[in-house]
Amino acid sequence: MTNIVGNEQFSYRADANWAQFPEGYYCQEVVGTAINSQNVVYVFNRGEIPVMTFASDGTLIDQWTDLSIQRAHGISILHDDTVVLTDDVGHQVSLYTPNGELIRHLSDGAASDTGVENMDYRTIQHGGPPFNYPTNVVETESGDLFIVDGYGNARVHHFDADYQHVKSWGEPGAAPGEFNVPHGIDIDGNGVLYICDRENTRIQRYSQTGELIDIWTDTIRPAQIFIHDNHAYVSELGYKTGMFAGDTPPAGVTTGGRCSIYDLDGNVVCRWGGGEDPCAPGDFYAPHDITVDRDGNIYYAEVVWSAGGRHEEVMKPYHTLQKFTRV
Repeated sequence: MTNIVGNEQFSYRADANWAQFPEGYYCQEVVGTAINSQNVVYVFNRGEIPVMTFASDGTLIDQWTDLSIQRAHGISILHDDTVVLTDDVGHQVSLYTPNGELIRHLSDGAASDTGVENMDYRTIQHGGPPFNYPTNVVETESGDLFIVDGYGNARVHHFDADYQHVKSWGEPGAAPGEFNVPHGIDIDGNGVLYICDRENTRIQRYSQTGELIDIWTDTIRPAQIFIHDNHAYVSELGYKTGMFAGDTPPAGVTTGGRCSIYDLDGNVVCRWGGGEDPCAPGDFYAPHDITVDRDGNIYYAEVVWSAGGRHEEVMKPYHTLQKFTRV
């Protein structure tokens, strides 16, 4: 299944069958992808094979099956090809070798005190230390880590290059500098942090010491952001799924999942999707993660099963990982 999407400046061929998964393996939820220095694509999913690696043409390279993960959520790759996996339900961020051997955990796996009840981010009472359902990680040029946390917290945590906790910032709320599900994070060439403040449906930009720089609002529930070649690529969940029972979108907002590309001043330069035909190549149902390779190709991950597939709100065969090849 392929389709051409985008515009004259950013044109892509969508391929929903790019990854050659093991025979008989149906990938119901891909939470994220990451690409190492050798252009190997790592795919993190909620299934019996949590991590798979692929060549850029989709050929399967390796499978990691012996991982102690309660629920996969985010994946990042550091400058030395160390793989960082975020386990939200396990309240854990862990580092692995490129071949899947555990290096270390960043916490003891106990949930920090934020007052949250049953993973319902609406019940968070205050920010807390690491971690309470952490979501994603980014590395700075100096090797420090910034971690967004998450479904049960409302903070950004800074760890130094020796993996020691330096500081945290953020509180629950909708005011500038507050968070309601800090879900995605990346960093640009100037060291500016971009935080996907998903349920406040905005992207907040910060210095590495926690000073708020500005806020982008032309987005619909951003899940993850990836900076490449002076542009920001954003996966947007939209309002067709992924809400608590009884919650409703803002009046007049019906947009579903989509992909948006911005310049670094926050102006949209390309956008597609919307969820009108979520099983079609190039459209989306439950966007979760986005990654761009050295050639400008996009890898786009979705969590369809938990967002609605289990209730047959969208029917198989649905896609959970698409590659958008630049044309």
